[in-house]
Amino acid sequence: MVLVREYPVLETERLILREITENDANSIFEYLSDPEVMKYYGLQPFEAVKDALDEISWYQSIFNEQTGIRWGITLKHEDKVIGSCGFLNTVSNHYRTDIGFELSKEYWGQGIASEAMNEIIQYAFEQTDIQRIQALIEPPNIASQKMVERAGFLREGLLRKYEYTCGKFDDLYMYGLLKEDYGKFHR
Repeated sequence: MVLVREYPVLETERLILREITENDANSIFEYLSDPEVMKYYGLQPFEAVKDALDEISWYQSIFNEQTGIRWGITLKHEDKVIGSCGFLNTVSNHYRTDIGFELSKEYWGQGIASEAMNEIIQYAFEQTDIQRIQALIEPPNIASQKMVERAGFLREGLLRKYEYTCGKFDDLYMYGLLKEDYGKFHR
């Protein structure tokens, strides 16, 4: 995935997806300190704004290293980051990337995460050379499974004890969406 050097700003009906900066640290901390939001994130809930600054630094490093991109999700009428979505673990020579997303609990159930996810999928398939997007989701995370399935992802299998996070091994479902399937699904 050849990412551009300038951060793309994406717009949907209700959202602006933009670069996350250090100015967003308090907003990021607000929702990433919530145990419910962090339940399937792979990290402990944040305990200090410094944790959010470290996360923002990671977002900047994956962009600079061309291994991913993470957008802040903001409502059009507000510039406060209420979640994030993007790509990570991009393997350019295999034309694949992983997708990730989270949203402040206050905005759950409003279709915001789906709207943001669909926009970045469109960006990946129409503006880059990505051919495959994969989502790794813990089996108890039913909401995320339903969301990616609605977007056309297929569950391809279970990766047993695939990840060690928060002191335990986690099984993860592997979901995949291919560029040619996306074209059929989104006409």
